[in-house]
Amino acid sequence: MDAALSAGAATIAAALLAGAVIGFVLGLIGGGGSILAVPLLIYFVGVGSPHAAIGTAAVAVALNALSGLAGHARAGNVKWPCALVFAATGMIGAALGAEAGKALDGQKLLALFGLLMVGVGIAMLRPRRTGESPDVRLTRASARVLLPRLIPIGLGVGLLAGFFGIGGGFLIVPGLMLATAMPLSIAIGTSLVVVSALGLTTAASYAISGYVDWMLVLWLVLGGVAGSVLGRIAGHHLAARKRLLQTGFALVVSAVGLFVVIQSL
Repeated sequence: MDAALSAGAATIAAALLAGAVIGFVLGLIGGGGSILAVPLLIYFVGVGSPHAAIGTAAVAVALNALSGLAGHARAGNVKWPCALVFAATGMIGAALGAEAGKALDGQKLLALFGLLMVGVGIAMLRPRRTGESPDVRLTRASARVLLPRLIPIGLGVGLLAGFFGIGGGFLIVPGLMLATAMPLSIAIGTSLVVVSALGLTTAASYAISGYVDWMLVLWLVLGGVAGSVLGRIAGHHLAARKRLLQTGFALVVSAVGLFVVIQSL
């Protein structure tokens, strides 16, 4: 009995710490932390099934995105029509991607996830270009130009997000900027609508199949709240070195991705 209680306490502590790490990174550099959720759940918390780790991470990612959305919405950083179109098509992609991910062998899925992490790390090393149209709006007049861009990009991002159980913010932000030329600050706020929608879609698919550990979700979110506060404080003090922090995090993501690939194979 004592051993079981000790193991349970250790799991809770590990989940809280994992959530804190994810939240800290999100608060520090403004994104990217969620891609560490699956490796942390498997190699640190001790979740045995890659599918369960992906399903559990998807719920936590969606809840974290929803918690951050309110602030961006109040600041006027959300282009709702663009977000809703991108999210609607992305949810179709996420539903299809989640089914494909569940059908794949767990270790093969984990190896592909590791390769994705390496690719994301490399992509993060490239500087982002800001948009040129801060007043972009989806209206009847602009629909013929914007919809043919928003729909296919949203569908493609949704497929990847659902397949790997990730929020996909690192794909959604450049996707929105490519489709609409909105500035980075607006794209980040708008992306939280999409991250929430894709995360909930993926989470629902995995939950139906019994791949979500709801208690772990609770501890991850609680740890994430504390971590995000510390991350924002640290980010404020290190604002002048944000690019250096992003570069360091990109290298960490790539290294963890290589580790995941090697362990999976």
